[in-house]
Amino acid sequence: MAQFHFSLQSVLNHRTQIEQDKQRALAHLQTQMQQLKTALADLNNSVQSDLTDLRQNRLTGPLEISYLTGHRRYMLVVQRRATEMVQRMTLLQRQIDAAHGELVEAARQRKILEKLRDRQKSRWIADQTRRELAELDDLTMRRAAWDTLLVDHEPAAPNPDYRTPLDSADNHTERLS
Repeated sequence: MAQFHFSLQSVLNHRTQIEQDKQRALAHLQTQMQQLKTALADLNNSVQSDLTDLRQNRLTGPLEISYLTGHRRYMLVVQRRATEMVQRMTLLQRQIDAAHGELVEAARQRKILEKLRDRQKSRWIADQTRRELAELDDLTMRRAAWDTLLVDHEPAAPNPDYRTPLDSADNHTERLS
């Protein structure tokens, strides 16, 4: 039996590959975003623990101005780092949104070809079914014609061992069914 062949299969494969590339790019960007979020959370935890240590241990008794000045500078540096991280996260979020849009478009392009393939396959199956039915009709008509010929010209004593090519073909089709 013939097999279905989609003429644009290579294009569909290419579009599937493009979609997978877009998925990988998006996943990479999302991984970077998660790393930045984790780093920002770690920075926040560090600041909170330093502030807690300052309140509990450094603000009681005699005050060390040099330590407080250094701590203040440290907090400004940490604040600048956090601001930079948030800016990078904002830029990365824009890139993620763009990559997501590209992925959606790539998936849409792939689905268009898949729908075309499915429609062509269903038409091909219908055509194959129509051809098979026409063949069966033809065989049935031949058999009926042959039976009519045999009834009109029936021999006096039919030989049970005698087989016509049509009878032989019918036995083969019956075995295949």
